[in-house]
Amino acid sequence: MEEKAEKKKFFGSLVIPACIVALMWAVMIVETALDLNLDCFGLRPHSIQGLVGILTLPFLHGSWEHLISNSIPILVLGTALYYCYPTLANRVMLITWLASGLLTWCLGNPNSTHIGASALVYGLNLFLIVSGFIRGNRMLIVISLIMVFLYGSFIWGMIPELAELQSISWEGHLSGAIVGVVLAFLLRKEGPQKEIHHWEEEESENENDVSTDTTSEEKPYWDVPTPSNEELTVQYHIRH
Repeated sequence: MEEKAEKKKFFGSLVIPACIVALMWAVMIVETALDLNLDCFGLRPHSIQGLVGILTLPFLHGSWEHLISNSIPILVLGTALYYCYPTLANRVMLITWLASGLLTWCLGNPNSTHIGASALVYGLNLFLIVSGFIRGNRMLIVISLIMVFLYGSFIWGMIPELAELQSISWEGHLSGAIVGVVLAFLLRKEGPQKEIHHWEEEESENENDVSTDTTSEEKPYWDVPTPSNEELTVQYHIRH
C-alpha cells in the first residue's frame, strides 16, 4: 500500500512540471513549423511593452538545444518541488515565475531581449537547496545535496563576464536565484519540518522529570527549620 501511495504521489508531482514543459515544446514546434520568430514577445527590460515577457519568458527559446537544456531541469526540479513541498509548490512555482521575471525586467539591459525558462530553473533550484538545509529535515537535505550535485555549476551562469560571452541572461539567472533564496526563508515555517524522533522525545521528558524531582528535593540554603529549645539544651550528668 505504501509503495502504491508513493508512486501515486510521484506521478502526481510530475503533472504540473510536465504541463509546463509540454507548453514550452508546443510553442517551439509551432514556431518552427510556421517559420515564426516569437522573440518579439520576450522580456525587454525597462520597456512597458516588454512587461508581457514576464508571462511569456519561460515558453520562448532560441533553439532546440536551449529548449532541451531547460526542459530537463524543469521536470526534475518541478517534480522534486511538488513531491517534497505539496502544500507550497503552487505558490513557489507562481511567485518564482513572476517575481524572477519582474526582477529581470528591472536589472536587465534596456537594449536586450530575454527568453527562456532559466530564471525559473534557478529559482526552483535555489529554493530546494536552501529550504532543505534551513529546515533540518533529513530527506530535504538529501534532495538539496542531489540538486547541488546535478546543478551545482549553475553559479557560473550568474557571472556577467562568463554569461555574456555565450549570450546568456545572467540577470535572469541572478533574479531567479534571489527569488528562490528569499522564498526559502519566508516559507521556512510552512510545509515539512525537522523530524522529531521518539528517543529525542523520551530524553526531553526524562530531563524534565529529573529537573522536577531535583527542584522538589533540594531546598534553598535559607530554608532550614529552626531548632527547638530541647535540641539546643545540653544536659550534663555528674557522677559521684
